[in-house]
Amino acid sequence: MAEKIKLDIVSDVVCPWCTIGYKRLQKAITELGIEDKIEVEWQPFELNPHMPAEGEDLVEHIANKYGSTLEQQKDSQQRMIDAGEELGFTFDYFEGMRMANTRDAHILLDYAKEKGKQTELKMRLVTAFFSERKDVSDRDILAEALKDVGLDVEKGMARLDNDSFRYEVTSKEQYWQGLGVSSVPTFVFDKKSALTGAQPVDVFKQVLTEMLQEA
Repeated sequence: MAEKIKLDIVSDVVCPWCTIGYKRLQKAITELGIEDKIEVEWQPFELNPHMPAEGEDLVEHIANKYGSTLEQQKDSQQRMIDAGEELGFTFDYFEGMRMANTRDAHILLDYAKEKGKQTELKMRLVTAFFSERKDVSDRDILAEALKDVGLDVEKGMARLDNDSFRYEVTSKEQYWQGLGVSSVPTFVFDKKSALTGAQPVDVFKQVLTEMLQEA
């Protein structure tokens, strides 16, 4: 019996291609029937670590950061909407949508990992942001997400005002960046090999199959 593959997924809560990539990975794992052989751990990456608390208008943010015109942004969003639909995930882009600061979300994902509910919380936050028009930097929304996945709201939220937990997130980010992770999603298999971007299902299948054969 092959050992488990440790899969570190470096990503951000507000990264659409991270969601698409994970959903494709999930599909590959399910189609191969190897759910019991994969151990996923989410690692933090902030697309915008200096994002102000009030966030930034998404259209302005993308234009400033990448130089994308409104038309280019609409095309890109449509590609994501279509990719999401294929995978059963709803991307609801709307006028006035804002990019959010995700530091607090990453602190709570560390907490959820300790309780064995990291993937559940990750997908809850991603759904809140992309499908439900919710601000994932808002503490009420974060508390609601903890409650939705059955985590202790009081204990989780207490971490947000603790500097050591904030430092933990930034040190993890620096660790992965030090290993050369500069874009997300990045999928790291047993710390031996990595894939970046929302790869097709077949690519994930091929890598997973090879890893299990080696194990």
